[in-house]
Amino acid sequence: MARTLNLHDIQGNVVRAYGRFSFPFARYFFFNISDAAEGRKFVDDVRRHVTTAARWPEEAEKPDCTVNIGFSFLGLWKLEVPPRTLRGMPFEFAEGMKDRAFVLGDRNTSEVAADDPDWDAHWDPIWRANRQGGDGGRDDVHIWVSLNAQLKTIGATDPVDALEERTQWLRDLCTASNSGVRLLSGIGPDGTGDYQSAHAIFEKHGDMMLPSPKEHFGFSDGIGDPVFDGQYPAEKMKTSVIGRGKRVDGKWVPIATGEFLLGHPDESQELPPAAMPPEFSQNGTFMAFRKLHENVSSFDEVVSEEAKRFATVMDIPEQEARETLRAKMCGRWSDGVPLAVVPTFESWQAFRAEKGFDDPDPMVAVQNHTAYLRSPEASDFRYADDMPGFKVPGGAHIRRMNTRDYLDPLNKPGVDASGKPYPNHDATHALNKRRRVLRRGLPYGASDPAQNTDQTEQGVALMILGTSLFRQFEFVQQQWVQYGLDFHQGNNTCPMLGDHSVHTRHTITSDPKSGKPPYIMSKLKTFVECRGGEYFFVPSMTALRLIAMGVVDPT
Repeated sequence: MARTLNLHDIQGNVVRAYGRFSFPFARYFFFNISDAAEGRKFVDDVRRHVTTAARWPEEAEKPDCTVNIGFSFLGLWKLEVPPRTLRGMPFEFAEGMKDRAFVLGDRNTSEVAADDPDWDAHWDPIWRANRQGGDGGRDDVHIWVSLNAQLKTIGATDPVDALEERTQWLRDLCTASNSGVRLLSGIGPDGTGDYQSAHAIFEKHGDMMLPSPKEHFGFSDGIGDPVFDGQYPAEKMKTSVIGRGKRVDGKWVPIATGEFLLGHPDESQELPPAAMPPEFSQNGTFMAFRKLHENVSSFDEVVSEEAKRFATVMDIPEQEARETLRAKMCGRWSDGVPLAVVPTFESWQAFRAEKGFDDPDPMVAVQNHTAYLRSPEASDFRYADDMPGFKVPGGAHIRRMNTRDYLDPLNKPGVDASGKPYPNHDATHALNKRRRVLRRGLPYGASDPAQNTDQTEQGVALMILGTSLFRQFEFVQQQWVQYGLDFHQGNNTCPMLGDHSVHTRHTITSDPKSGKPPYIMSKLKTFVECRGGEYFFVPSMTALRLIAMGVVDPT
């Protein structure tokens, strides 16, 4: 039986990835609290405008600009949330993302004992100063507020006026607090920004500039976000869950709500651990905010160099070699078509023609591509029928981030006497469904790839949500991104997100029947670097009111 959620009590950014709902612009603000009473007044003012998960347009009007809010552990403490509640918070949330740097691979794990005070010198100043101590917490990040805005005019690249109006509103709230709440600066390498700006990458189609689903390496992104019980109405759930839920008895069903919302049963049929009182945690979740810088020049140079060798080894044109290598690193072709379904360059080109991705009318081409990415077809695939990785290499990015049915204990590696992978038609998501995370956020930086180098400012402002930072986000980041044993890759890290300062290889297996040898990319560099971030609690509307009132625990 489908779960019914009180969507009016849940913040909208938990249920929706705003970018998919025509909000291609975002600004992320970070505040410091020095006066608890003023901090609670600030929260009360903001909460009255927070965008909930109420469905558009059935239950609420779609806003021009959304508003959402979250708190670091120190922020809750500064707001005088009682000790009983704070003691019930997860230890990783209390420690904060910076102190988890070794776990996350943000610091070199081969130098665990190193005491280098400048290890985070490449981080934005706001995140270097966060949790430094010695200043009474004056530079600590306590509150996160996000604004997501719609386009002002279809075909142009300007947000609605409401984005700037909301920005000024937040500034005015800080002024009214008599310095009790301050908007922190320190965004960007030079530290001059007082908010993290983000927006979809815009591309020219005919005479129009339109937001694309791409990130700065040129891949369509944000396709396979998980679907949980109660997230969509019954009719929409029938299609949305395909490829994005979990497989049970050969069918796709939604993931348990408690994996993403506190106070609801999770995949272990238990309520996830939560702080007391229950009303404070119910319908809330945890979020990792991470600013991820993309080294575009390094990525292009490595792929170009490897493509020349790959083309020679495989006896194929260099352009085909380049696109194939990119796909084998990611697990999808650059337009989002999964290798698991369309495994060869030739079949990919035919697939694009069949779907009309290259229609002579650029607007028709965009519509065809968008419709495909939003359809179940883009997510409905599995890995249990490709255990050797002939189609999707075992260490490919999307295979690590969402292992699907690959880790079913009954899967059998290798191939049978006929050279085909052993089938397991009943493979489930048993060891994957507890590691799923909700991904939110947008790219930041210039839309023109010709402007981007390793030194320019571009990447993804990423928000990762789940009820257990440790079991979900941190596990995936440590064990599946920065390590490869579960994928028979040894110490090889994710070819796209991994730290390649030591391990620089990515293995591309080859079906022996093809007559082609396996290929090892051996010159990988670190293409994605963390520029800072923090862990936040994203409370329900009920909890926001409790915080604002200063009465979290009546006992």
